[in-house]
Amino acid sequence: MRGACNLTVTTRRVAIVKIERVFAMNRRSWWPLLALGLCGALPASTGPLSRNATELSVAAVARDAAVEVTAHAVLFVPAELIWRTLTDYEHLAQFVPGIASSRVLERRGSESIVEQEGGARFLIFFYPIRVTLRSDEHPYQGIDVHLLQGNLRRLDGRYQLQSRPDGSTELTWRGLIEPEQPLPRFVRTTLMRKTVSDQFSGMVREIERRATADSATGPGLP
Repeated sequence: MRGACNLTVTTRRVAIVKIERVFAMNRRSWWPLLALGLCGALPASTGPLSRNATELSVAAVARDAAVEVTAHAVLFVPAELIWRTLTDYEHLAQFVPGIASSRVLERRGSESIVEQEGGARFLIFFYPIRVTLRSDEHPYQGIDVHLLQGNLRRLDGRYQLQSRPDGSTELTWRGLIEPEQPLPRFVRTTLMRKTVSDQFSGMVREIERRATADSATGPGLP
């Protein structure tokens, strides 16, 4: 029994060393979410939900070198409030984990060019990120997000809003993300899912906070 335990411990240590070597070789190739654009069989870490949100879930599936991510929540708040939060690009760093700065470089009608900087953490590792995104807005319906430049090979995603008969709104993010450098599938999928889960949950919590503030002080106030 003792020999079996020692073998298990040794195997785990070897696996950790191999993962560390992979990350060391690919340190500069980390990819972000996107609060815009923003991860598979592990449960999502969403934190506590208020009465304004239910059914929050995040899932990820490997697609060749990319990861297909779907995040979903049902919110009992007006679609207008959700829209204001999603498009508050200049303040994303205040409530989306992993984003240190977010600024609008240019606006052209319903199109916004957004630059984001930040990082992603996993165990003892930290990965700096920098991307420039194009956000195509369809008011109160959806936002299409595409990578213009940065340390990703591909990012195509969409936020979708759908009103329901009971007065709630479905918020869904679905995207295909491919890192600049290849990583083992289980590492790539797990890390992407965790990052998107954290960031999507941060977005939902901010929507809930604003809904509570609106009910106390009146609509439209931060």
